Parts: sequence; C-alpha cells; structure tokens
Amino acid sequence: MRNPLQEQLLKAGLVNKSKVNQVAREQSKQRQGKAPAAPSPEQVEAQRLQAERAERDRALAAERNAQARAAEQRAQARQLIDTHKVERGGDITYRFTDGDHITSVRVDPRLRAQLASGALVIVRHGDGYELVPRAAADRIHERDPTLIVLDHGRTEAAPTAGDDDAYYQQFPVPDDLIW
Repeated sequence: MRNPLQEQLLKAGLVNKSKVNQVAREQSKQRQGKAPAAPSPEQVEAQRLQAERAERDRALAAERNAQARAAEQRAQARQLIDTHKVERGGDITYRFTDGDHITSVRVDPRLRAQLASGALVIVRHGDGYELVPRAAADRIHERDPTLIVLDHGRTEAAPTAGDDDAYYQQFPVPDDLIW
C-alpha cells in the first residue's frame, strides 16, 4: 500500500525499505482514526481511590514531618538550656508564677537584680527551673516559647479590662518586691 512517490524514492535509493514501511504504518493508523476507548466506571473509581490514597499519604507524611521538626526544635531548646544555664544559689527566695502556681528559686542579690532588669530569664527545664541569659532565652523562645516562664525583658501586651486597670496602672509594682 505504498504510494507512487514512495516507490520512486525507494527505487532511487534515497530511502530504505524499513523507513518506507514505518511511514506507511503511521499513515494507516492516522486514516483509521482510532480514538482511545473511554475508561470504564471501574477504572474511573480505581483512579479516584488511588488519588485519594496518595493525597492521604501526602497528608500523613507532612504531619509526621511537622512532628519531627517540632521534636527537633524542643530538643534544641533543651540543649540550649543545658549549655547556657547560670549557676544559681543563695539565700534569697525569688518567687514567680508558672501558670496557676506560685513557684520559687533560690538566688543571690546579683542574680535577683539581673532577673528584675531582664538580663536573666527563668525557663522550665524538666521538673525544675533554670536561669539563662537574655541571648540564649531569645533563641529558646524561637524554638519553643512554652519553656519561657518569666521574662521581664520581653514586653507582652497586657489586656485592659476597664477603668480600674487604667487607674491602677499609675502604681507600678516594683520588680524587686519580695513576697
């Protein structure tokens, strides 16, 4: 089923027989115009289920990655606390609130002054508390802000509830107040 032009090119030696046959097959396919068959409902359902499964797997992988990153951040924060904790000791009890509980640590006058000025920060470490310098506390705050218990250097916006709060704001509580 070759056309006369193909026959002439073949006789002249400009093309080889395999190339002519390949072109003839391609032309035959084009003339027949077979369109791909429509997928059956079972195939459509199988593809949909496969896509859902792939999406669910991606979501689970993203969640696992997020948990791994969070655990890594917490581990880095604990390592920062271990590395930068300040040796404390003394005869002064420094009291502070941790959530709903009032807790205390023993410090000397120098550490108490640094805590009041914001140069030192109290952080939660295991079951106890540690004092760390401001630079280390900033890096800990980036990794896990829940570990910061008391930080006089970081200003948080205090909610104002009414006229009483505005009135009592003119009477600041001293930082070195001993309860």
